Amino acid sequence: MLDDHTRETIQNAYSQFLAAKELKPRYGQKLMIAEIARTLGNIEINERQERSSNNHVCVVEAGTGTGKTVAYLLAALPLAKMWDKKLVLATATVALQEQVVLKDLPELIRYSKLDFQFRLAKGRGRYLCLAKLDRILSTEEDVQFIPLYEDEQSGVSPAEKKLYTSMMERLSHGKWDGDRDNWDDEIEQGSWQKVTTDHRQCTGRKCSFVRNCAFFNARDELDEADCIVANHDLVLADLALGGGVILSAPEDTIYIFDEGHHLPDKALNHFSANTRYRSTIRWLGQGEGQWPSIIAPLQDATYFTQLSQPMEATLKKTRTILETNLYLIQVLTQEVDRDQYTPRLRFPEGVVPAELEELASLLQDAFTDLVLLLEKLNKEVNALVDEDYPTVPRVDIENVLPVLGSWLSRAEANLALWSSYADTSVNKAFPYARWITLLEFNDLSDFEIVSSPILASRALEKDLWSRCFGAVVTSATLTALNSFDRFKIRAGTKDEYIYSVVPSPFDYTKNAQLLIPEGALEANNALAHTDSVIELLPKIIDEHSGTLVLFSSRKQMLDVYEDLSRDIRKLVLMQGVESKQALVRKHKHRIDAGEGSVLFGLASFAEGIDLPGNYCTHVIIAKIPFAVPDDPIEAALAEWIENSGGNAFMQITVPDAAVRLVQACGRLLRTETDIGKISILDKRLLTKRYGRALLDSLPPFGGGIR
Repeated sequence: MLDDHTRETIQNAYSQFLAAKELKPRYGQKLMIAEIARTLGNIEINERQERSSNNHVCVVEAGTGTGKTVAYLLAALPLAKMWDKKLVLATATVALQEQVVLKDLPELIRYSKLDFQFRLAKGRGRYLCLAKLDRILSTEEDVQFIPLYEDEQSGVSPAEKKLYTSMMERLSHGKWDGDRDNWDDEIEQGSWQKVTTDHRQCTGRKCSFVRNCAFFNARDELDEADCIVANHDLVLADLALGGGVILSAPEDTIYIFDEGHHLPDKALNHFSANTRYRSTIRWLGQGEGQWPSIIAPLQDATYFTQLSQPMEATLKKTRTILETNLYLIQVLTQEVDRDQYTPRLRFPEGVVPAELEELASLLQDAFTDLVLLLEKLNKEVNALVDEDYPTVPRVDIENVLPVLGSWLSRAEANLALWSSYADTSVNKAFPYARWITLLEFNDLSDFEIVSSPILASRALEKDLWSRCFGAVVTSATLTALNSFDRFKIRAGTKDEYIYSVVPSPFDYTKNAQLLIPEGALEANNALAHTDSVIELLPKIIDEHSGTLVLFSSRKQMLDVYEDLSRDIRKLVLMQGVESKQALVRKHKHRIDAGEGSVLFGLASFAEGIDLPGNYCTHVIIAKIPFAVPDDPIEAALAEWIENSGGNAFMQITVPDAAVRLVQACGRLLRTETDIGKISILDKRLLTKRYGRALLDSLPPFGGGIR
């Protein structure tokens, strides 16, 4: 139970924080603190100090301006200490992660007088692998890498060699800590990939460079922290490895997921499987050719020479199966329209043709053999490191391990994919989507084979909700059409969990108007609607203020821009011309200089952009943001609902659009003093039955539309 001491600690910390910052208490913020404290404070435990109740998850929708970060930290930190648990705060974006670490947490410590330590956690891929860097710089010959895909370089360019030399110099002089995010300039992904690692390639604490390893130095600091700031991907990666590998074990952790509406989609990425067909053939062929040279340093260890022949035979057998059956993939995809934005073949209900299942079964067996061999090799090479094998230099062993680790990772990925394709009978409870995407880069083409659960609910319930000691999920958009049902379906949270909506402090009725201009058309006639947008924009854009125009399709955005007058086009800064950050900087500079500016953007501008005050006084939404119909997972989800007797449009399409519409409208009021208007150029909000439901899901804007 929530004891009196912890309750007083939370109340006093909140009072001290408000007084020090000269702030008034916000009603929604107080409600959020109370809801989280009640949920986490009333968790029941058994005699072994393990959670024994199912009321341990709190899902809170809190509108813009509530002060969510302060609310969940003030409530959760004292309770994590009370229960002797780690608090893991996970955000969806780097921007919020940096804000929490650089601003919110230091301010909370300073003003609330709470005593706690916090650390930022990142995955291995954000840190330099000193062993790889040393290998590149100490080898006279050009180091060759087996690229994962053909659009990656296999060697080290002169520019990269110069970069890596600079890295080593700065490390040796203490001017860099090996964290990619702390390097002065942007590092190209291809260049960084050659000097970082993953859990399969890393030799761990056995590495010769472990004392100077940026990753392990950062990881050791986590043990001392009360609060660990991570991101959704790192938490999900830890759960995929079994939990407690990167972060604290779920059973000993209270999680907070900020921007929690992203969690289900992030989880789908972690539980899907994919491979590129032709790339895999080439990779296996390269493996055959390079195998003798890779194990050459280990020839004195007879075990490896014994495995040499089975490895060559397995690589060849697997490659032959793929080569012999390439025609099958070509035949299956020959009718795919290559002019689509993303040409792909989706298999209805996830059921693939019998001949593809048969091929998948053969490849499942072949990759099982390959994985077993590579696991044996990895185990034996690790043993050599432990034993300091007398006739093989340690550096040679450490050079072999990352290669074997990368092979094992890729073999495991193929095994997961082909296992999913070997039996594609319909699972009505936990359906899968399967598809083939056609890829082209330079003069090469390939086929990406993909399998993904339609919903992340099963995996999240099994690996996260059922195991964690406690959890808080929060966002400004967790409900759709005034219900948590959409989030429950996608995230797997149970009905008995705690759900709450706390109000925003904004006076929407007074400070913002919602308008559907006269002349707006129904957007289901694309050509006529685009013409109407071209006609309306010059009438409603104020050439002396900040405006954000949001489109649902790039084609419409470009078509509208091309047909606007030259005077209006001079005001427009359009997504895709420069980075989002550069466009926002230019936009703010114009407004600060007393000029007008208009941002044209797509979905990413409808959520991840902050333009307070005069930077945005008018948000124009071209049409109701229904999802693009060609997304294979969304199409499979709609198909599943229809086959189950439901109405996919009303159960999926409209709620999804409601969330996107709330996010888009949320770009207007960013502080309590902001004012402005929202114009939606789609008459379907007034003429269609679902239009009323969408309007009712929005904040109570003024303007009289309701």
